[in-house]
Amino acid sequence: MSISSRFAVGIHILSLLEINKNGVNTSEFMADSVNTNPVVIRKITGMLKSAGLVKVKPGVAGAELAKPLSDISLLDVYKAVNVVKDNELFGVHEKPNPNCPVGRNIQSTIEPLFSIAQLALEKSLENVTIEDVVKDLTEKEKVTNKES
Repeated sequence: MSISSRFAVGIHILSLLEINKNGVNTSEFMADSVNTNPVVIRKITGMLKSAGLVKVKPGVAGAELAKPLSDISLLDVYKAVNVVKDNELFGVHEKPNPNCPVGRNIQSTIEPLFSIAQLALEKSLENVTIEDVVKDLTEKEKVTNKES
Protein backbone atom coordinates (compact mmCIF):
# COMPACT_ATOMS: atom_id res chain seq x y z
CA MET A 1 0.00 0.00 0.00
CA SER A 2 1.35 3.45 -0.83
CA ILE A 3 0.45 7.05 -0.22
CA SER A 4 -2.17 8.27 -2.67
CA SER A 5 -0.78 9.27 -6.05
CA ARG A 6 -2.73 12.53 -5.67
CA PHE A 7 0.33 13.84 -3.82
CA ALA A 8 2.69 13.20 -6.75
CA VAL A 9 0.12 14.52 -9.23
CA GLY A 10 -0.35 17.68 -7.13
CA ILE A 11 3.40 18.31 -7.19
CA HIS A 12 3.41 17.61 -10.94
CA ILE A 13 0.59 20.11 -11.56
CA LEU A 14 2.20 22.89 -9.51
CA SER A 15 5.58 22.33 -11.18
CA LEU A 16 4.01 22.33 -14.62
CA LEU A 17 2.12 25.56 -13.89
CA GLU A 18 5.45 27.25 -13.17
CA ILE A 19 7.40 25.74 -16.05
CA ASN A 20 4.60 26.53 -18.50
CA LYS A 21 3.60 29.85 -16.90
CA ASN A 22 3.61 31.64 -20.25
CA GLY A 23 1.34 29.01 -21.83
CA VAL A 24 -2.27 28.02 -21.34
CA ASN A 25 -2.55 25.38 -18.63
CA THR A 26 -5.80 23.62 -19.38
CA SER A 27 -6.77 20.40 -17.65
CA GLU A 28 -6.26 18.64 -20.99
CA PHE A 29 -2.71 20.01 -21.30
CA MET A 30 -1.86 19.02 -17.74
CA ALA A 31 -3.51 15.60 -18.14
CA ASP A 32 -1.30 14.97 -21.17
CA SER A 33 1.79 15.73 -19.08
CA VAL A 34 0.64 13.54 -16.18
CA ASN A 35 -0.67 10.91 -18.62
CA THR A 36 -4.09 10.73 -17.00
CA ASN A 37 -7.67 11.83 -17.60
CA PRO A 38 -8.50 15.58 -17.45
CA VAL A 39 -11.18 14.78 -14.84
CA VAL A 40 -8.43 13.63 -12.46
CA ILE A 41 -6.55 16.89 -13.07
CA ARG A 42 -9.67 18.99 -12.46
CA LYS A 43 -10.35 17.16 -9.19
CA ILE A 44 -6.81 17.63 -7.88
CA THR A 45 -6.62 21.21 -9.17
CA GLY A 46 -9.84 21.88 -7.27
CA MET A 47 -8.21 20.57 -4.10
CA LEU A 48 -5.15 22.76 -4.72
CA LYS A 49 -7.46 25.73 -5.31
CA SER A 50 -9.33 25.10 -2.05
CA ALA A 51 -5.98 25.14 -0.26
CA GLY A 52 -5.10 28.50 -1.86
CA LEU A 53 -2.25 27.10 -3.95
CA VAL A 54 -3.70 27.71 -7.44
CA LYS A 55 -6.07 30.13 -9.11
CA VAL A 56 -8.68 28.91 -11.55
CA LYS A 57 -11.13 31.27 -13.22
CA PRO A 58 -14.56 29.87 -14.06
CA GLY A 59 -15.19 29.75 -17.79
CA VAL A 60 -11.58 30.56 -18.63
CA ALA A 61 -9.20 27.82 -19.73
CA GLY A 62 -6.13 27.49 -17.60
CA ALA A 63 -4.79 27.67 -14.09
CA GLU A 64 -1.96 29.53 -12.42
CA LEU A 65 -0.09 29.50 -9.15
CA ALA A 66 -1.67 31.53 -6.34
CA LYS A 67 1.58 31.91 -4.37
CA PRO A 68 5.28 32.20 -5.08
CA LEU A 69 6.96 28.81 -5.50
CA SER A 70 9.09 29.39 -2.43
CA ASP A 71 5.93 29.73 -0.32
CA ILE A 72 4.51 26.33 -1.28
CA SER A 73 5.99 23.45 0.68
CA LEU A 74 5.49 19.81 -0.15
CA LEU A 75 3.65 19.60 3.17
CA ASP A 76 1.17 22.17 1.82
CA VAL A 77 0.56 19.94 -1.20
CA TYR A 78 0.37 16.81 0.96
CA LYS A 79 -2.32 18.40 3.10
CA ALA A 80 -4.16 19.99 0.16
CA VAL A 81 -4.77 16.72 -1.65
CA ASN A 82 -5.92 14.85 1.46
CA VAL A 83 -3.29 12.15 1.26
CA VAL A 84 -4.19 11.00 4.76
CA LYS A 85 -6.24 12.24 7.67
CA ASP A 86 -4.37 13.77 10.60
CA ASN A 87 -2.35 11.16 12.46
CA GLU A 88 -3.57 8.34 10.22
CA LEU A 89 -0.66 7.80 7.83
CA PHE A 90 -0.16 4.36 9.31
CA GLY A 91 -3.25 2.30 9.87
CA VAL A 92 -3.50 -0.01 12.83
CA HIS A 93 -5.52 -3.17 12.46
CA GLU A 94 -8.71 -3.14 14.46
CA LYS A 95 -9.82 -5.61 17.07
CA PRO A 96 -6.70 -7.69 17.71
CA ASN A 97 -7.32 -10.63 20.00
CA PRO A 98 -7.53 -9.34 23.60
CA ASN A 99 -6.77 -12.83 24.90
CA CYS A 100 -3.30 -12.71 23.33
CA PRO A 101 -0.53 -10.75 25.08
CA VAL A 102 0.54 -9.25 21.76
CA GLY A 103 -3.00 -8.57 20.56
CA ARG A 104 -3.87 -6.96 23.89
CA ASN A 105 -0.94 -4.50 23.75
CA ILE A 106 0.07 -4.03 20.13
CA GLN A 107 -1.98 -0.92 19.40
CA SER A 108 -0.80 1.06 22.42
CA THR A 109 2.77 0.01 21.63
CA ILE A 110 2.95 0.93 17.95
CA GLU A 111 0.63 3.94 17.72
CA PRO A 112 3.17 6.30 19.39
CA LEU A 113 5.88 5.00 17.05
CA PHE A 114 3.65 5.64 14.05
CA SER A 115 2.93 9.18 15.27
CA ILE A 116 6.65 9.91 15.56
CA ALA A 117 7.26 8.55 12.04
CA GLN A 118 4.42 10.61 10.56
CA LEU A 119 5.70 13.75 12.28
CA ALA A 120 9.19 13.11 10.85
CA LEU A 121 7.75 12.72 7.35
CA GLU A 122 5.73 15.92 7.65
CA LYS A 123 8.75 17.85 9.00
CA SER A 124 10.77 16.65 6.02
CA LEU A 125 8.06 17.70 3.55
CA GLU A 126 7.81 21.09 5.24
CA ASN A 127 11.46 21.79 4.37
CA VAL A 128 11.11 21.26 0.60
CA THR A 129 9.30 23.73 -1.65
CA ILE A 130 7.87 23.56 -5.13
CA GLU A 131 10.68 25.97 -6.01
CA ASP A 132 13.17 23.23 -5.06
CA VAL A 133 11.31 20.73 -7.24
CA VAL A 134 11.19 23.11 -10.22
CA LYS A 135 14.92 23.87 -9.90
CA ASP A 136 15.71 20.16 -9.95
CA LEU A 137 13.41 19.57 -12.92
CA THR A 138 15.03 22.44 -14.81
CA GLU A 139 18.54 21.12 -14.12
CA LYS A 140 17.58 17.61 -15.22
CA GLU A 141 16.07 18.99 -18.43
CA LYS A 142 19.30 20.89 -19.17
CA VAL A 143 21.28 17.66 -18.81
CA THR A 144 18.81 15.78 -21.00
CA ASN A 145 19.04 18.47 -23.69
CA LYS A 146 22.87 18.36 -23.64
CA GLU A 147 22.78 14.58 -24.13
CA SER A 148 20.43 14.82 -27.10
